[in-house]
Amino acid sequence: MAHGSIKDKVAIIGAGCIKFGDNFDQSYIDMVAAAGRLAMKDAGVEPSRIEAAWLGTYLPNNGLGKAGSTIADPLHLHGIPITRVENFCATGMDAFRNASLAVAAGMYDVVLVLGCEKMKDRAARGIPRVEHPSIGKGTTAPALFALAANRYMLEYGMPRETLAKVAVKNHYNGARNELAHMQKEVTEEQVLKAPMISEPFGLFDCCPTTDGAAALIVCRADIAKQFRDDYVLVKGIGLAAFSHMPYYDPTFDYLGFKSTQTASKMAYEQAGISDPAREIDLAEVHDCFTWTEITNYEDLGFCKKGEGRHLIEEGRTRIDGDIPVNTSGGLKSFGHPIGASGVRMVYEVVSQLRGQAGERQVKGASLGLAHNVGGPGAVSCVSVLGLP
Repeated sequence: MAHGSIKDKVAIIGAGCIKFGDNFDQSYIDMVAAAGRLAMKDAGVEPSRIEAAWLGTYLPNNGLGKAGSTIADPLHLHGIPITRVENFCATGMDAFRNASLAVAAGMYDVVLVLGCEKMKDRAARGIPRVEHPSIGKGTTAPALFALAANRYMLEYGMPRETLAKVAVKNHYNGARNELAHMQKEVTEEQVLKAPMISEPFGLFDCCPTTDGAAALIVCRADIAKQFRDDYVLVKGIGLAAFSHMPYYDPTFDYLGFKSTQTASKMAYEQAGISDPAREIDLAEVHDCFTWTEITNYEDLGFCKKGEGRHLIEEGRTRIDGDIPVNTSGGLKSFGHPIGASGVRMVYEVVSQLRGQAGERQVKGASLGLAHNVGGPGAVSCVSVLGLP
């Protein structure tokens, strides 16, 4: 089936991100206001220039984030369309996707995308499960992804030491990112000796529970130069949804996710990418757990199925490797406030393409990728971004 393309029709002219972490001193509204203002200041636009907005929030708390109007007051965005998006862990990036499509369609010239999540200060711990009343018991995110990790490790003979290398790499990157939640390096020994959460995942194999917000200003590509010279173009965006209960599907092999494979193919087709391993200069991928990053390498086409371990073991996904992955620190170190993560990933890719990543800068980066998968594996969104 032929698909349309938004290649080079949409530009990112502003990007803002607050520090992620245990933001007990900031409310949901505080974070929204801070991230939105940062993005507008970066783009050099006033609230009056914003014609529409999209808000990504997964779990509204006390009504905050339940509707687009939540951000109207703190950002002075009254009288415009504001849509709240929720799509599991792809929430933030799907908000970006919808905003990009609206601009590409010619409906608006300048729009805002904002992702925010308050995971702390909540009555309930963690992410609530909505499942079968008895079968669903215990199906936490670590447990579900651990099922797949164990199957994968058995199939390909991969040891826990390989998982630990992902945590070491991403904590190294996060320690050099002033906005990251976990700004500390860890050793392979620390990762392997950490308390077990759900075999094979120890504490350092799991992303933290985090508060955060990030925002983007998106406009028509043909007017981007009015705002800045170093704008970033959207080359392609793909979204794919499958069952959110893959463990009930007898054909599910637990070795990867169809949603990522499908969404990436959509994005690559739009962007004109035939060999992602060679053409993409850096990637922000969904490393909710260390194993997930490894299977993402394969699902995104950076290597063949079962060969992801070699990329991390050989150091090829480090900042100085041939395909740097999660230069920000990833969800593992930067944190994962669900509705904000996808927007934050785009923020990192934009920073890299502009050459503004400081110590984490990938030399000569001109094409980057951002990726979310959630559900587990039920939905994935992939965005390819590049320079003009």
